[in-house]
Order: sequence, then structure tokens, then C-alpha cells
Amino acid sequence: MAPDTCSCSQAALQQRLPILAWLPNYSIQWLKMDFIAGLSVGLTVIPQALAYAEVAGLPPQYGLYSAFMGCFVYLFLGTSRDVTLGPTAIMSLLVSFYTFHEPAYAVLLAFLSGCIQLAMGFLHLGFLLDFISCPVINGFTSAASITIGFGQIKNLLGLQNIPRQFFLQVYHTFLHVGETRMGDAVLGLVCMMLLFLLKLMRDHMSPVHPDMPLSVRFSQGLVWTAATARNALVVSFAALVAYSFEVMGYQPFVLTGETAKGLPSVRAPPFSVTTNNRTISFTEMVQDMGTGLAVVPLIGLLESIAVAKSFGLTNVLGSLVSAYPVTGSFGRTAVNAQSGVCTPGGGLVTGVLVLLSLCYLTSLFSYIPKAALAAVIIMAVAPLFDAKIFRTLWRVKRLDLLPLCMTFLLCFWEVQYGILAGTLVSLFILLHSVARPKIQVSEGPVLVLQPASGLHFPAIDALREAILSRALEASPQRCTVLECTHISSIDYTVVLGLGDLLEDLHKQGIMLAFAGLQVPVLRTLLAADLKGFQHFTTLEEAENHLQQEPGTQPYNSHEDSVPEHNVALLKS
Repeated sequence: MAPDTCSCSQAALQQRLPILAWLPNYSIQWLKMDFIAGLSVGLTVIPQALAYAEVAGLPPQYGLYSAFMGCFVYLFLGTSRDVTLGPTAIMSLLVSFYTFHEPAYAVLLAFLSGCIQLAMGFLHLGFLLDFISCPVINGFTSAASITIGFGQIKNLLGLQNIPRQFFLQVYHTFLHVGETRMGDAVLGLVCMMLLFLLKLMRDHMSPVHPDMPLSVRFSQGLVWTAATARNALVVSFAALVAYSFEVMGYQPFVLTGETAKGLPSVRAPPFSVTTNNRTISFTEMVQDMGTGLAVVPLIGLLESIAVAKSFGLTNVLGSLVSAYPVTGSFGRTAVNAQSGVCTPGGGLVTGVLVLLSLCYLTSLFSYIPKAALAAVIIMAVAPLFDAKIFRTLWRVKRLDLLPLCMTFLLCFWEVQYGILAGTLVSLFILLHSVARPKIQVSEGPVLVLQPASGLHFPAIDALREAILSRALEASPQRCTVLECTHISSIDYTVVLGLGDLLEDLHKQGIMLAFAGLQVPVLRTLLAADLKGFQHFTTLEEAENHLQQEPGTQPYNSHEDSVPEHNVALLKS
């Protein structure tokens, strides 16, 4: 017993602290692969963090503050070697919506979102996310990609004083398109083209084999490195061009500007903020963020409720170093996997790289043109727009286009309204299918009706009407069998409805029998002691009895001779 107890406790500890599962077996080979992967992700996340801070409406350093805590938390709590936590385009967009471009609000939102995510993880509330259907998620992400992408057109063209609200943004962008700065436009388009070509090169690279010549393997490795670190390379190229013009005394680009140097101080998140000679209390800040306190944590967990505790703890601890809410990044997770990461230890390298950039590179970040960061953002969010989903749903199930389009359109107005409307439409479709299940009807000497799905209380009236109308309209009137193979459970309302149905048919001289009842359903109906209730194991037995063929006797719960197995069901 002692060894078993020891192994069980060790497994439980490893489940709570997953680093203990892989750290004892760590090897030099793993270290090498994790270092390469961590470096690749680091070179990807640093320019993205600067760019996503712009999406969130915050100073550039807040993107970097948000990029390192997840690396360290997931090192200890990570259950997947590939997943990376940090700022993302969609989460940055939500932060922009709900925090009014105020860093204090963004940091407090991170803390409260983390607390909510932790609570959801501990209370196993992941089932709530199951009510957000794929069409709703696709509608939201597609609308977000357009909102984020179009929001960067102003930086791509060098336009100033463009509002952030989407419809106003569209209007003012076209209104001021004549004020486009040629330098920003050319640089932005060149950066986008370079990013696209480098991605295309990586996607079409043939796999490296050990039997290839060394020169071929080296050249492929060089191309792969350049393509993987394309964000850093393109942003560095743009910064170098901008610096060259600065030295010559002419600056044709709008630059990112000063980025605060050094590591963030560790302090509690702001539970009040003073602005315009007025102190806004914690309660007022929570009221101002409103539905964001529900939307941000839920969207942050859409990837997987299984890692809710990791995400939640990252946001709580991140708020202590002035981070805004983060989540798992699909793009950087793909980079991590393609780099051959072996353990979550790769995140340690990424986190250290971000910290080093905060300490030593912030003075160089001020030379990064906003057009280059806009190109990074646009190329990052472009794959989020899923044009194929519209065609797929049209072919597979057109009704699902309704929540998709509802979410997609309303998200341009307010994100929470889009998600709420899409979810409500999805639930209405779900409830309608529950309340009005399809019923297969077989005409013959005996009328057979088979509900194609489960039977729940909203559906009982519709089922009664269907059976009564079919049985009474038949000429001549025929006995009826309700084939219940697909019904796994029933409630009290259904039992009452079936009792009324039996009584109505009995008054018309029509016999109703049940066939294929599952044990829980049969037990419930026997316990209800319905008058005239008859059931058979198979449909054939029911049909034979109702056609008065010899050799088949019904099980009648109102006869004194109740079969023994029915008694056993009642007692069990």
C-alpha cells in the first residue's frame, strides 16, 4: 500500500505542478531545442507586443509588460509544450473597447479577469463556454480581424487624428485619405510585402533530411530562421531606414516615439485612479468596464478551459507588473511547435528575451515607424478572417449562418452585443430543436412514430399533437406504436403528457404501445403507474400484438401480474 500511496500522491503533485513531470528527465538535447524555440518566439513576440499595445490604445511598453509574465507562469503550470501566453490582437482590441485607453483600467481589468478565470477553473464552469457555438466564435474573430486591420490603415497611410470607433474610423479614413504621407504608405506596403514573401517561403520549405549536403541544410536553416523571425527582421529594417533619415535631418515617417525604459515596478493593481483632479473609486472603475468583466475572461478562455488556472494566474500576477489581459496566442504557439520545442521551458528563454529588450532596447524602439507595426498587425490578423466558413455553412447547415452573420455584423457596433446576440440565436436554434424534435412516421397496418432525438418537457405538447393528429386522421383509424430508442431520459412533465395522451387515445378506441424503452425511461414510466401503459422490448413485438397476432403478450403495468423484471426495475 505504501508504494501505491506514494505514487498516487506524486501523480497528484505533478498534476498540480506539471513542471515536476518533465524537469527530472530534462536533457541537453531538450535544452538545445527549447532554446531555439524560445528565441524564435521571443523574436516574434517583441515586435508584436509593441504593435498590440497600439491596438489596445496604450503606450508601447505595456505590450512588453504583458509579454513576459505568461512565459514564467506557464513554465511551472504548463501542460502543453507548444502553448505560449501573451498579448494577442483580439485581446488587445477588447482592452481598447473596455479600458478607454487608460493604463490603470487595463491593469485592473487584467487582475479582475484573472480572478474570474481562476474561479471558473476551480469551480469547473467550463460548460458555460460550450454555449458559445463555432459560428459565433467565427463571426466574432472575423469581425475583429476587419476591425483591427482597418484600424491600422491610418498608421499605414500616416493619417493623424482618426477616431477609434469603427464606423467613425471608416468615415474619417476615407475623408482624409488625401492627406496620406507617401513615406509611410510606401514603407508600410513594402513591409507587408516582405512579411508575406517570408511567410510564403517558410510555408513552402521542404523538410530537412540528415542525408542532405551540409550546405543545403545550412541554407535551409538560414531561410527558416529569417522567415520565422520575419516580424523582428522587418521591423528592424524599417527602424534602420527611419534612423538613417533621422541622421540626415529629415523624417518622412510617423515614429512610435519614446518607450519607457527598464523593468516595470512590482506593485498592486490600481484600485482607484486620479484624473482631471478627480479620484475614480474602485466601484466606479468596475462600473465603467461593465460587460468587459464578462467578455474578456470568457474570450480569454475560449481556446481551452483546461488551462483556466494558468491563464488566470498569469493575468493576476501580470497585473502586479502593469500588464493588460493576455491569453494563448495561436500564431506564436505555431511558431513554438514548428521550432521543435520539447517542454514549456522554452518560455523561459522568451521571457528573458523580453526582459532584456525592456532593459536595453527601448531607446531603439522609438525609431520604429508606426507603418511597420501596422504592417505586422495586418499580416497577423489577416488569417483570422475565415471567408470559407460562409460557404461551408451554406453547404452544411444554412441555419447556422444566422448566428454567424448576427455576431459578425453586431460586433462592428459593440463586441458584447455581437457575442450576446449570436449566442442567444444559437440557443434559440438549440431550444427549438429540443422543443420540436423531428418525428419519423411509418405508415402501415400499425402507425409507428419515432422521435429522432431526445424527449424533454418543451416537446411533449408537440409530440401529443403529432400522435393525435396522425392516429385520428388515419382512415381507418389504426393503433399506434411510439418507438423510443432515441429517448434516454424523461421528466415529470413528459410523464404527465404521455398519461394524457394515453387517456385521449383510449377515449377514441385507439391503443398506444411503447417499444424500445431504455431502462431509465422504463423505470420512470413504471413508477408513474400510467393507466393503459403497455411496453415491448422491440418494435416487431409491439406491431405483432397490436395486429392481434398470437404469441405476444404486452407488459401492462396496471395488471396484477406485473412481470418480475418490471418489479426489479421499480425497486432498483
